Amino acid sequence: MTIAGGAGCGGRRSAGGGDTGSGAITCTVDKDTRLSIATGNATGVYYALGNAYALQLKANTGNKVQATAAETGASVQNIQQLVAGEYQIAFSLFDTATDAVQGKASFEGKKQPVRALARIYDNYTHVVVRADAGINSVADMKGKRISTGSPKSGTEVIAQRLLKAAGVDPDKDITPQRLDLTKTIDGMKDGTIDGLVWSGGLPTPAVTDLFTTMGSKVKFIEVTPLLPKLRESNEAYQDGSIPAATYRTATDIPTIVVPNVLLVKEDLDANVACVLAKTLFDKRDDLVKANAAAKGISLETARKTDPVPLHRGAKEALDRLGAK
Repeated sequence: MTIAGGAGCGGRRSAGGGDTGSGAITCTVDKDTRLSIATGNATGVYYALGNAYALQLKANTGNKVQATAAETGASVQNIQQLVAGEYQIAFSLFDTATDAVQGKASFEGKKQPVRALARIYDNYTHVVVRADAGINSVADMKGKRISTGSPKSGTEVIAQRLLKAAGVDPDKDITPQRLDLTKTIDGMKDGTIDGLVWSGGLPTPAVTDLFTTMGSKVKFIEVTPLLPKLRESNEAYQDGSIPAATYRTATDIPTIVVPNVLLVKEDLDANVACVLAKTLFDKRDDLVKANAAAKGISLETARKTDPVPLHRGAKEALDRLGAK
């Protein structure tokens, strides 16, 4: 039994050697291999897709690859624990992954040895407030109780950058609630939280629940004027919109979008990496059944991970699949 990756802890301790960076890639896994997938909050898209991906890896390899998805705080924590060997696959927002390979922000001074399997779907920035909170812009969040997401999550990174771009100090000007999405939604419902920032795929089940339950008592606020300022910190940020049908809003919601990437360590066995990347596309339709966000997994954009390098096994998979 092989567990791909480096040294880890708990039930995820790794064994076996890493990739040498050369040699032929067959894109097959001959030995029984166990992998752990770092996802995100249990009510978010990472977790839903991570569990579905684990099942499809098993199906696509004749049970040779046994994967388990774990709930985590998401992007920053995922990369830290991926590098530490606690997980072998990690979901991450692209801005956080870019920070990691460049040794910036949460990874200041140390470039992280991670590689991409592929760019996957896009995350949409959800900034939602209680309608009675007197908040009509991010700047209005001063003095309010705002959930900025789980500690060490990609959501927290974006939330802090949004607040700073609006001239709001995330440590002094708001009462920050560093909560996972489940607790955040509960707080919005019971009135202990005035607003939230969340970065997730469409639809995010917990946000669907919030709008279904509270209706006009909650609303989205405009954030796209802050996009130029955000792009000064990281060019991963783009403009986009949340279609009205997603959460049954009156109109489409303009917002800030950031892609997601699936990451592994640079020394992961190339054949394992090839199988991991290939399964994303072989089993895409099954992943869509788990969450519609997986519709964004496309060979058209799979290679667009620069400055995060693709793992050489992933390159082989994308070559075989005819990705652009």
